[in-house]
Amino acid sequence: MHRKRIRWRKLDNSAKIFPMVSNKKFTSVFRVSVILKENIDEKILQDALNKALQEQISFKVRLRRGIFWYYLEENPRNPEVKVENEYPCRFIDKNKNNGYLFNVTYFNNKINLDVFHSLTDGNTAIRFLQEITYNYLDIKNKTITKDTESEERKISNNTEDSYLKNYDKNKAEREKSKRAYILKGKILPLGATGIVHNFINLEQLKTVAKENNATITEYLTAVLTYCIYTQNFKFSNSKRPIKTCIPVDLKKYYESNTATNFFSYMSVDLDLFEKEDYTFFEILELVKSEFKEKLTPDSIEKTMASNIKLGTNFFIKIIPLFLKKIIVSITYSQIRKYTTTTISNLGKITVKDEYKDKIDNFLFLLCGESVEKDKGAIVTYGNTLVFTFTSILKDSKIEKAFYEFIKNENIEIYTEGNGVYEIIS
Repeated sequence: MHRKRIRWRKLDNSAKIFPMVSNKKFTSVFRVSVILKENIDEKILQDALNKALQEQISFKVRLRRGIFWYYLEENPRNPEVKVENEYPCRFIDKNKNNGYLFNVTYFNNKINLDVFHSLTDGNTAIRFLQEITYNYLDIKNKTITKDTESEERKISNNTEDSYLKNYDKNKAEREKSKRAYILKGKILPLGATGIVHNFINLEQLKTVAKENNATITEYLTAVLTYCIYTQNFKFSNSKRPIKTCIPVDLKKYYESNTATNFFSYMSVDLDLFEKEDYTFFEILELVKSEFKEKLTPDSIEKTMASNIKLGTNFFIKIIPLFLKKIIVSITYSQIRKYTTTTISNLGKITVKDEYKDKIDNFLFLLCGESVEKDKGAIVTYGNTLVFTFTSILKDSKIEKAFYEFIKNENIEIYTEGNGVYEIIS
């Protein structure tokens, strides 16, 4: 069956920013990984990726520079699978990997998909990784008997800008905000990242969160905030709030099946300098209050509308790209100072029954960078929730405190790292 090919397309409202602000220090790259129960065959993985791209054409693009904006153009070449030999979430050079905005690498039994955020968000990326994995297992085990055109297997090739389709310009309301507390400490050499994966028993974590009348995301946000507070903030004499950015999947609030970015965010802002000492339970109550106030359809709509208003401004549109890039880079470097850290939760991943006994787990990583020096990313598969730290700090005090806190709650937890930090468990 002949498929219509993408020739070129505009970047969505979120994607427009990333090419103008990204560099080796701030890569705008995230990673999703799958851990199989057998080592990877490179040739089969390359075939699996090529096959996935034949169907998921929204990924088969390269970045081009226009007069006013960057845009995406169909890429006639194929990407190259490689052995993992660098830190994750490195800057993706558009002149390498045949111009693709993602990299597929592997190490032993792990397949990695690193994605530049202009291409898509985490939810679509994980589905693309799943399709690559399904293809790999089909080819490896010679069991291609299922219908790869089924709705379960398909990723939408719809590339509409769902921001423009759904936002209400009258809702735009820019709230006054304070600059955030920025984590202190010596940092690793440029490009180096400390990775710590915490594998946590999901049912036990659910029980403890429920006992505290909190969701899992609220509970883990409070734990991370408490660790930042006790291990870093308390030694700084800062009068700035600890601010945690929580990305929000807008597909839960609006009807959309776009394969491009469609997310917003909320900010958990805690002034923890107003008294001498805060307990974990006090911080948890503050976190829950922030979620209750800000994770509402009305609040999310206002945040989305405010962000889109800037990108649709007529005067910004007509500024040539070379000037726009300078202005946006300077502006964005200041905006980033309004966040201490980020916690992104991809939610629970399910796979088709015939692949379950071949897949061990999934991982999700955010890029570490000079302002948000330590970040958290969450993904769940089966009865395991994986909370992954990516940090450019030389010490791992926050990571160790997080591990000890969860363990002391009688929740099963073990850790794995990339060798930068000494692992506790």
